[in-house]
Amino acid sequence: MAKSPKSSSKPTGGETHQSAEGLDTAVLTTNHGVPVSDNQNSLKSGSRGPTLLEDFVLREKIFHFDHERIPERIVHARGSGAHGVFEAIDDISDLSKAAVFTKGEKTEVFVRFSTVAGGAGSVDTPRDVRGFAVKFYTREGNWDLVGNNIPVFFIQDALKFPDLVHAVKMEADRGYPQAGSAHDTFWDWASLMPETTHMLMWAMSDRTLPRSFRTMEGFGVHTFKLVNAAGKASFVKFHWKPRLGIQSTIWDEALKLQAADNDYQRRDLFEAIDTGDFPQWDLGIQVFDQAFADAQPYDVLDATKLIPEEDVPVRLIGTLTLNRNVDNFFAETEQVAFLPSNIPPGIDFSNDPLLQGRLFSYLDTQNSRLGTTNFHQIPINAPRCPFGNFQRDGKMQTMVPKGRANYEPNSLAAHGEEGGPRESPMAGFATVDAVTGSDESGEKLRVRSETFADHYSQARLFYRSQTESEQAHIASSFVFELSKVGLLDQVPGRMVANLRNVDEGLAKRVAAGLGIELPKKAPAAKTPIDMKPSDALSIHKNMKATLEGRAVGILIADGTDAAEFSTVMTAVKKAKGKAVVVAPKVGGAKLSDGTVQKADGQLAGSPSQIFDAVAIVLSEEGCAALLKEAAAVDFVMNAFGHLKAIGASKAAQPLLDKAGVEPDEGVTGLDGAFVKAAAQRFYAREPSLRMLA
Repeated sequence: MAKSPKSSSKPTGGETHQSAEGLDTAVLTTNHGVPVSDNQNSLKSGSRGPTLLEDFVLREKIFHFDHERIPERIVHARGSGAHGVFEAIDDISDLSKAAVFTKGEKTEVFVRFSTVAGGAGSVDTPRDVRGFAVKFYTREGNWDLVGNNIPVFFIQDALKFPDLVHAVKMEADRGYPQAGSAHDTFWDWASLMPETTHMLMWAMSDRTLPRSFRTMEGFGVHTFKLVNAAGKASFVKFHWKPRLGIQSTIWDEALKLQAADNDYQRRDLFEAIDTGDFPQWDLGIQVFDQAFADAQPYDVLDATKLIPEEDVPVRLIGTLTLNRNVDNFFAETEQVAFLPSNIPPGIDFSNDPLLQGRLFSYLDTQNSRLGTTNFHQIPINAPRCPFGNFQRDGKMQTMVPKGRANYEPNSLAAHGEEGGPRESPMAGFATVDAVTGSDESGEKLRVRSETFADHYSQARLFYRSQTESEQAHIASSFVFELSKVGLLDQVPGRMVANLRNVDEGLAKRVAAGLGIELPKKAPAAKTPIDMKPSDALSIHKNMKATLEGRAVGILIADGTDAAEFSTVMTAVKKAKGKAVVVAPKVGGAKLSDGTVQKADGQLAGSPSQIFDAVAIVLSEEGCAALLKEAAAVDFVMNAFGHLKAIGASKAAQPLLDKAGVEPDEGVTGLDGAFVKAAAQRFYAREPSLRMLA
C-alpha cells in the first residue's frame, strides 16, 4: 500500500482539525479505494451550517458502522424499559406549537435506560455513561428524545462516532475488556482527541456510577429548536430532573455490586414500579436566542459544551411518571427503536454536526437491527395517533393497504376511488430557517468552525465546580483507568499533558498516582478561560437528604430485641424508606418476644452494598454468633467503607469493632438520629479508609 506523503502544512481547518501528526502510515481510503482527505470533519454548508447528504465519506463510514453487529445494539445494548405518562404543566405556547407541550396534556411514553459500552450480557454497574431515551406517543406523531445522563458528549462531529465506539469497545484482537474504558485503545484515542476532555471529566466523575436509574438526571445533549405557531424559532436544551434527587455510588461499591447483583439497576427500576413507588422526573428547558448564543465563549452547536444553569436557568414544563413495567422484555424493551429524527411540529433540529449525523445513523441502524423497514409497525414503535403514507411492501409487512393509491399526487378520488393521504402545508412539519442572525450557511466545506476550538474551558469549569471529595474521585478514576493502559506507555503521559490545560492540581495528582513525571503541557488550539463555577454540576451539592426511594438493610438474628426491631422498621417506613430485613437464614430469626420474623434476604446473598444504609439490631447472643460469620463482618465493614449510615444496638458493638467501624456522625444508635443519618452519605469518612489520588 502507498505511504502518505509527509507535509509541513496544516490540514484544512487550522488548529481545530483533530489529528495525530507525525505518523508515517498508509493512505486512508473509502471501501472503494477513494483516498480520504479529511477524516475529522463532515462536509457542511459553511463552518456552522448543516451537514450535506453528498458527503459520501460520512455516509459510507456511518453506514458500515451501523451494520457491524446483528442483532444486538452496537451501543446501549444492555437496557431496561418501562411505560409511563408525561404531563405538561406549563404553558409554553409562546415558544412551541407542539401539542405535547399543551398545558394539561397527558402523553403516553416509553423510556429505555441503558449502559453504553457493554453488550447485552454485561453488568448494570460499570463506570459508564447511561442512556436516557424517551419515546413520546404524541397526537402529532412520535417524538423521540434520545439522550444520556450526561449533558455533553465526547465528540463534535458524527464522522468520529465510529472511531469513538471502536476505541471504547472491547479490543478487536482479544474481545476484552467488556463494558469498561480502562484499556489501551480507548485512552490512546481519547488522548489524541482534545475535544473529548470535557466529557472525560464527567465520565471519570461519580456521574457514571449512578445509584439507580431513578436517581440520575437525563439530558437531550444537543441544541434543538422550539418553533411557535408564528414560525419563530428559539434554541433549546432539554433536561430531566429526578424527583428523588441525584445519587451515586462510589467505585469500590460499584465493583462489589457487580458481584452481588449484575442486574442491580434493572431490578431496582422494576421493583419500584411493581410496588407502586413510581419514579418521576421533571422535564426542564433552557431557552435562549441567537444574541445569547453569539455572546458566549463557546459554540452552542458544539455537543462537547453545556450552558451553565446559572446563565440560563432550567424552566420546568412537565412531569414524567413511569407507572407500568413491560409485559415482555424482548417485544418491548429490545424491539423499541428510538429515532432522533422523530420530532413533531413545534420542535426542530439545529445544525449541531453530531446531531445531523445521528439523524441518518439511527434510522439505518434500526433497519439493520430489526431486519425490516417496517419496524415502525412493531407495537412498541407504532404511533398512537392515526398515520398513513404511500410506503409499501418490504419484509415483515403486517398492514394491508387497500385500493390502487400508492403514489402521490393522484386524481383517483375524482373517479370515486380512495386517493389516500395528502400533505398538510398548514399543520404538517416544516423545517424552519436558521435562527435569525445566525451564520449557518455558506460554501461547502470539510472543516470545523473555529468556534469549536476551545476544548478545555468547560472541562475546567466542571472540575472546579465539584466538592473536594468529588475532585478526589475524578483524579482517582483517571489513575485507575490510565493504570490499565499496557503496551502504549506514551498514552498516560499524553493524557496528563492534556489535563494540565484543565487544572494543574488535577494533573499533578494523576501523574503522582501513576508514578510518572509531570509532562509538558499539551498545546491548546484555543487558550482556556476561567468560567464561574456552577453548583448544578456537582452531585454532592444537589443530593436530597431523604430516605424516600432508598433502601435500609436491617440485620437481625435469633434473640433480636422485638421492640428495637419494631422501632427501626416503623421509623424507616415513616420516612418513606424501604425496610429490608436480612438474617443468617432465609426463614428469618426468633425475636426476644418469641415471634419469628421472616427475612427478606439471606445474609450471604444480601450484602450491604445493595442498601443505602444499614441497621444492626442484635442481642448479645446474636452478636456473638455473627462474630464468627464472615458475611456479617463484611456486611458492616462494607457499609462503613461505602460511607453509609450505620445504626446499631448496644449489643452489636463487638461486631462493629471487629469490622473496623470508627465512631463518626454516621454511626448512631437506633433512635431518631439513625433515620436522619440514613438519608445521606458521609464523604468526610473516606480519606481515612482508602488512598485517593
